[in-house]
Amino acid sequence: MRAIRVASAALLGVTALTCFAPAAVASDDDNHYVMSNGYRVLPSTVAAGGEVVLQVDRVTSGCRNSVTVTSGVFDAVVIPKGSTSAVARIDRDAEPGASYRVTFSCGGVSAVKELTIAAVRPDPVRPQPPRGVHAGEGGSSAGFDLQEIGLGAALIAGSVGAAYRVARRRTGEDGG
Repeated sequence: MRAIRVASAALLGVTALTCFAPAAVASDDDNHYVMSNGYRVLPSTVAAGGEVVLQVDRVTSGCRNSVTVTSGVFDAVVIPKGSTSAVARIDRDAEPGASYRVTFSCGGVSAVKELTIAAVRPDPVRPQPPRGVHAGEGGSSAGFDLQEIGLGAALIAGSVGAAYRVARRRTGEDGG
């Protein structure tokens, strides 16, 4: 019985590590590593002509040297060795709605992040009058269908049944 508990705990631990551990290193086309942790582009969506802050977390990224940041949508920017951020101005002719690759390079190791250019919003011709409040569906079962309710009931019944069976089995073990 103890082996089952240990195996279950080990399986749960491995599953948690697999699901929640980030993919820190992946191979790039240029045969150098791409580190995803420790680098950020803020904001990740910006209008053409706007500015973004390029950040490097020296501890998480492991980069102790200056970082060169390049993209097809702004001029190359260098984050000096003692600094953690720099500002880049986005080209005014950047294509709205497009996503651009931003590459952070430090000592032969690179990180790739995505930067999206905000779509152009049409100028409003005239303001729309308010249309009032939508009050909702009402009741406690709004938005549920019979299949969801049946599945929930089956899960609850199965849980109660399993608990009852475990309790009955333990009672038999204790008395015998």
